[in-house]
Amino acid sequence: MACLSVSETTTFRWSFEEDVLRYKAAGIPAIGVWRQKLSDFGEEKGAELLSETGMQVSHLFWAGGFTGTDGRTFRGAVEDALEAVRTAAELKTRCLLVYSGARGLHTHNHARRLFREALKEMIPLAQELGVFLGVEPMHPGCAGDFTFITDLDEYFKLVDAIGSNQVKLIFDVYHLGAVPDIVSRIPQLIPHIALVQLGDAKSPPNGEVNRCLLGEGSLPIVELVRALRDNGYDGFFDVELIGEDVEAYSYDDLLEHAKAAYARLLGETAGVQ
Repeated sequence: MACLSVSETTTFRWSFEEDVLRYKAAGIPAIGVWRQKLSDFGEEKGAELLSETGMQVSHLFWAGGFTGTDGRTFRGAVEDALEAVRTAAELKTRCLLVYSGARGLHTHNHARRLFREALKEMIPLAQELGVFLGVEPMHPGCAGDFTFITDLDEYFKLVDAIGSNQVKLIFDVYHLGAVPDIVSRIPQLIPHIALVQLGDAKSPPNGEVNRCLLGEGSLPIVELVRALRDNGYDGFFDVELIGEDVEAYSYDDLLEHAKAAYARLLGETAGVQ
């Protein structure tokens, strides 16, 4: 059943404990867990808190950086990613976000090979533990240090080369909503989607992410959510709100707006489940 989630990046300055307790108090049923916050709180304690509150986990954010542009070796990044798969399983989430790292000084072919090899090493453990490896194509205007996967064609090249159903698509409306004919492509994408992230924008990103409140931008959120639902997507809708356009709002206001926008998008009969 479709379910509202909010990413911990939305409440950047709150701690993991604050996020869980205050999301719960606000009526948010699921959370996108940020590894850094979880680590600061303690993974075992964090898993216990989630269980005690009944909070679902839509995804774990994030693992990767296999191209070495963040200073880590390929082997170090892979070992960290394998640990992230185990953490995702402990949190009872089926989705780990995985980013390639920036292309940096690598050729495109070499960067692609590094990412493929890392995913291939992760797949056996991910399959054993029931965790999907979610790849998120990001808008080239803000992909920055995260990834060189900036369009759907690049994602499909990656998946075709790997040949495993364990690698899935993170469909982020903020990054993909302005792609020409994106609504008509939803039927093709549905079998690949592990998670839908909801975001809106008043203008294309230019150097960094700048999301506005849902419904206040120019992206076809209503049409995309309708197409996703009509074609069988029944998973988490994760709201991520970061950037200058939302900095003036309190975190409590952002949670309330996310909940109301979600209810509107899915229709009054869907409610917030």
